[in-house]
Amino acid sequence: MMKFLFYLIFMIPLCFLKKKFWMVQMMLFFMMYLFMNLSLCNNIISNLSYFMGIDIISYGFIILSIWICSLMMMASETLNKMNYFLKFFMFNILFLLIMLVLTFSVLNIFLFYLFFEGSLIPTLLLIIGWGYQIERIQAGMYLLFYTLFASLPMLMGIFYIYYDLNYMMMYMYKFFNYNNFMLYLVMIITFLVKMPMFFIHLWLPKAHVEAPVSGSMILAGIMLKLGGYGLYRILILFQEINMKFNIIWIIISMIGGFYISLMCFMQVDMKSLIAYSSIAHMSMVISGIMIMNYWGYMGSYLLMIGHGLCSSGMFCLANINYERLSSRSLFFNKGMMNFMPSLTMWWFLLLSSNMSAPPSLNLMGEISLMNSLLSWSWMLMIMLMLISFFSAGYSLYLYSFSQHGKYYLGIYSFYMGSSREYLLLLLHWLPLNLLIIKIDYFMIWL
Repeated sequence: MMKFLFYLIFMIPLCFLKKKFWMVQMMLFFMMYLFMNLSLCNNIISNLSYFMGIDIISYGFIILSIWICSLMMMASETLNKMNYFLKFFMFNILFLLIMLVLTFSVLNIFLFYLFFEGSLIPTLLLIIGWGYQIERIQAGMYLLFYTLFASLPMLMGIFYIYYDLNYMMMYMYKFFNYNNFMLYLVMIITFLVKMPMFFIHLWLPKAHVEAPVSGSMILAGIMLKLGGYGLYRILILFQEINMKFNIIWIIISMIGGFYISLMCFMQVDMKSLIAYSSIAHMSMVISGIMIMNYWGYMGSYLLMIGHGLCSSGMFCLANINYERLSSRSLFFNKGMMNFMPSLTMWWFLLLSSNMSAPPSLNLMGEISLMNSLLSWSWMLMIMLMLISFFSAGYSLYLYSFSQHGKYYLGIYSFYMGSSREYLLLLLHWLPLNLLIIKIDYFMIWL
């Protein structure tokens, strides 16, 4: 694992050379290829080196991080054309990727916390530095304070665990069990804010709407998954107490997911609608992890990977429309089928994946989650039906509203789109729908 870390660190000087934008991006794609060729053991932590190692969960998330960061650079072509603080932008993405790779691969719980918080800084810089409206400062503050306010108690919890066990390696925590409610609460609340769970989700729509396309992609693609990954790692310590209190988180998530699905129908900003749909998907993931059975773990892992690709692709689509019309309002983005029929196909493909149509990973994830949730309580059937139905509802609403109808008469010049944009969308859609062929990597761990 150290070799990948050094690969990224030695790429940093490239950012500050002239006209190296595409080179940095190609090197990230090459790193992706190298990482995919790692040998991997199913049920143990392999590829150990110094303080890092990966198991199958980390492996999926690191691949997703490298992929999304490469595509972020591809989506930010406008910055390259305008040379808008380009060198700092490339450095920022690389720094973010280093933080993410370290977060997903460290074995020490304190270092995990350190890098988990470290990934917040470049995201904040992306939103405040390259965001569109003046409200980006407020959105950045929301993001910073929500995350920091929730995560400082976790630091105290980590110190307490270290004081008690004299041990910080996460892999060995399966031999211990804590029945302390306060410790349980401070350790998981950080991840619930990051996911985000309903009631503590207000930072997410703000951050998404104000962020540039690269900021939205990384927020939807990876940042929400950090919370799920943290829960995977931490709940090992709290298995007994979690079985008593998981009903609270599941009820909040399920009812919140339904309520947020209804909220999606009220949105007039395309980005805002996609951001709210992320919260609805994550509510199912939280419930799946909290139930702590095998199907729930597999389903939430699958849905996180699938949602990372799908949501990121939809933000790219919203940005392509924004670059044409200088507006993300659904009232202006109408009748797009007349102007860009080929883009209509991409809207259809990505929105159908968002509503969990086959053969996307989201479908498999949602089926697994439904299995696990219904095995826990049949009464969740009602909420699951509503969430699935309205998920299809707001996807269709966004599609029909933006593609059909009478187009805005203020449009006076247009072009069909560049091959870069279509390649960008293809690279989101292909893994999302072809990974189902190798579904055993996601489903069979033991």
